[in-house]
Amino acid sequence: MREPFLHRVTIRNYKSIAACQVDLGSLMFLVGPNGSGKSNFLDALRFVADALRTSLDHALRERGTIKEVRRRSGGHPNHFALRLDFSLPSGQSGHYAFRIGAKPAGAYEVQTEECCLDSEEAFGRRHYFSVRSGKVEASVSPLPAILKDRLFLVAASGFHEFRPVFDALSRVEVYNLNPRQIGAMQKPDPGDLLRRDGSNAASVLQQFTPEARQRVTEHLSRIVPSISDVAAKTLGSQETIEFRQSVRGQEHPWRFLAGSMSDGTLRAFGNLLAVFQAAAARPGRLTPRLIGLEEPEMALHPAAAGVLLSALREGAQQCQILVTSHSPDLLDNPDIRDDSILAVENQDGLTRIGPIDAAGRKILHEKLFTPGELLRQNQLAPDPKSVADVTHERQLKLFETNGR
Repeated sequence: MREPFLHRVTIRNYKSIAACQVDLGSLMFLVGPNGSGKSNFLDALRFVADALRTSLDHALRERGTIKEVRRRSGGHPNHFALRLDFSLPSGQSGHYAFRIGAKPAGAYEVQTEECCLDSEEAFGRRHYFSVRSGKVEASVSPLPAILKDRLFLVAASGFHEFRPVFDALSRVEVYNLNPRQIGAMQKPDPGDLLRRDGSNAASVLQQFTPEARQRVTEHLSRIVPSISDVAAKTLGSQETIEFRQSVRGQEHPWRFLAGSMSDGTLRAFGNLLAVFQAAAARPGRLTPRLIGLEEPEMALHPAAAGVLLSALREGAQQCQILVTSHSPDLLDNPDIRDDSILAVENQDGLTRIGPIDAAGRKILHEKLFTPGELLRQNQLAPDPKSVADVTHERQLKLFETNGR
């Protein structure tokens, strides 16, 4: 698998997450019961992409207000913060972090924001900017205006030094696919990126290379054995997906539009589209640097979980993939490494995220049980030490004292 785009994520006071700092690989599974906070972790990553692609105000309003985003507690934290440590395809590495503070009447401000990027071209010097209390220091000039209600990285993306960071972080996609949207007639669009609900699946499929479309069809035919082909179909001013199914006694496959297919088939198809986007990229096309999948096993027959896992592994060779799941069937594979699983639990309303505890790791190393079997026994828990080590903000080291 390729080197992961995000190799460490640090979160403070985001929804139910008081504090977490986790290392990520190319394919990761966030495993825990319903309501534990798995989706909040993925949403924190999507929040960054939304704030960069649209605006900070839009990202907050989509989630309610800042009151709905910052963690609720008796201590009333008045801010939330994130830090993403990344590696770019160019070989450069660095981090991007910000802290958003709440103000009266639902207002907010960017209290701190920084980006540091290692560059071989700079002879050991780092490209950086650091914004604190409305003042900025940076390795580039002239500096654009600073607005306390907007992320500075948007303005800094005008500098070629920071444009790759902006492009990569704004191309984080998190999917919660809706079979009704996939099955409905769709308005054509460029099909560069699959929408979060799958409502432009036909346009996206049209942009796939023949090889990538064949991989989608092959995996889907293993989940729904009668399917022999999938193609986009234009009907007037709209488009949809046409599924071709082999029927006993018929010489040619029958054709069914997406609206006639089951929710399970449409969800499986949507997940495969999401997973193979990067592999399907034609020259000049945008591709996601990281995708998150919300419970891709939903409505999937347990026997098909192995096919889904195979597709995830293949897709992770081109794009980092994070999966939320509470399905033992998806994890019933002894070859799933313990360091690819993040255990998630909720205690007293607080989400705890971390690598599997020592007992669980030992069992998996010795192949006594599969991760799925441990999940069935409720034995997948985050390591207490890894959780305790990030209790306070100073321990998280969200920001550096000097970007140079």
